[in-house]
This record gives sequence, structure tokens and C-alpha cells, in this order.
Amino acid sequence: MTSMSFLQVARTIRSLLERRMRGQGFRRGPPAHSHLMYPSSTIGAPHQSGLLWIRRSVSYFRHPGLSRYPQLVQGTFTRQGGVSNPPYDRLNTSYDVGDHPRNVTSNLAIIKRILGTRQLMHMDQAHGDRVHVVKPGNPRRKDEIPLADAIITNVPKIAILVKQADCQGIIIFDPKKGVVANVHCGWRGNVKNILGKVVTRMKHDFGCDGSDLLAAIGPSLGPCCAEFVGHGKIFPKGFEEFMVRTNYFNLWAISSRQLQNEGLRQENIEISGICTRCRTDLFYSYRGEGETGRFGTVVMLK
Repeated sequence: MTSMSFLQVARTIRSLLERRMRGQGFRRGPPAHSHLMYPSSTIGAPHQSGLLWIRRSVSYFRHPGLSRYPQLVQGTFTRQGGVSNPPYDRLNTSYDVGDHPRNVTSNLAIIKRILGTRQLMHMDQAHGDRVHVVKPGNPRRKDEIPLADAIITNVPKIAILVKQADCQGIIIFDPKKGVVANVHCGWRGNVKNILGKVVTRMKHDFGCDGSDLLAAIGPSLGPCCAEFVGHGKIFPKGFEEFMVRTNYFNLWAISSRQLQNEGLRQENIEISGICTRCRTDLFYSYRGEGETGRFGTVVMLK
């Protein structure tokens, strides 16, 4: 497999789409490497890469570390391959941004077909720290939409969707206990330490051990673009450690540290290193576009 820059990967996607290579099945692409560099003192040495997959013109990324586990299905979908019109073009996953509901329903159906599931569970995301737990004994309606920013489950065949446009979609997986979480974490989630709360619930409800957990931080707002002029009023003082230059913060590093504080090993935390505002050709970015759609990070136990 040949190494390629992320720009080359983007061009490959564009070329495939232009040639209308629809219905050709899976095509595994080259590793996609970020063009961004980060201080090892703040992140350590995370895996800053992803595996590109294309199926029926729909492209998505899979985290290499999590891809080693056949019992787990996971991917961060790009904006390519859906049916929505501008400014939501094309694979918008949110009903709440102004897109026609029929288009969103079609897009979610596309994702379900790609993943091979009939159940795609999403949340009423509120930039908070509420955690929803789904267990075999918990009755749930098929159309249930919990008010939460994280879902934890040990139930197979339920795909969990996080909707994003700069916020982080973070998958946390315990291969020993067979438990997975999908977390929506923006800067407000970092301030409220939603990641710490999710890991705490995984320990309490499922008996997980932090040292067994794997985490993957997907495409989201990078330190190149995460500017917070009023950070003194909204961030705790401890976040100053993660300021890479005046008013710019490394939110990926903050999430990594918060996970490590709960017992995760640094080497078990993957960071895609892809900034959504820099790559609006592939991902939605609220900061970069304003009115736009939401791409999806999805995970499911087989």
C-alpha cells in the first residue's frame, strides 16, 4: 500500500466521483496522513492517520487501531456521496440545519446500507455532558432520540451516530468487555469534561478498566483553526497549557489528556489529525461555512 498525502487522497476521491464509479463495491485506499504537525509534549505520539474507504461513491475514514478488531464497525463519513443540495451538499446527517427532511432520511439510509445495519441511533445533541446508556435489559423505542451527547452500549447491531461540523466525534472501545461509546465533544464538552464522565460510566455500568480502553478522535477543528479570543472567560485556566499560539488551542490534545486522566494509555489514543475547517471539500465546517450540514461518525458492535 502506497503512502499518500491527504491532498492526494482528496484528489483521488474527486477523481473517483467524476468518473461515476458507482456500485463497484469496496475500494480500500491508501493511508491518509495529516499535513499538520503537533508538539510531542502536548499530544505525545498518537496515530495521525486514517484508512480511506470508498463504496458506491460514498467515502469514509476508518481509524487504523480500531480497524484491528473485527467485532467493531466504525467510520467517519465525508460529505461526499449523499443527495442533499447546497449548502448541505451532500451527505448531511442532520434534520436540524435547514436541509429537506426527505434528503436527510435518504442520506441516513445510505449510511445504514454501507454499514449493513437497520438500526441507526442518533442523539439530540446539546453541547452538554449527558450520557445515555443502552443495555439489553433497557427497553427502548426504535425511534428513540435521547437528549445526550454520548451513548454507551454493549448491544450489537445498533449503530450509534454522532453529527458534526467541527466538533469531535470520539469513539471509545473496550475490546475485553465488548462495550463501545460514541461521544460528541465540542469545546463546551471539553470544558464540562464529557469524556471523563463517559469513561466513568463505562467503569461503573460495565466494569471497564481505563487501561483496556481504546479511543479514536476523528476529523474536527484543529489547532490551526481553533481560535478562541475570549478564552479567558470560557476556558478553565488549565487549558492554557494547550494554547499553541495566541488565542489558538489544541482541542485534540485536551481530549487526549482528559482521556489519559481516566486511565487510558497514551498509545491507545488515536488522533486523525484532520482539521475540518481546512478541509471543507471533504467535511462540513460551521466555522468555515456558517450554514452547512453535519457529517457523521458511526460505530457499531457486530
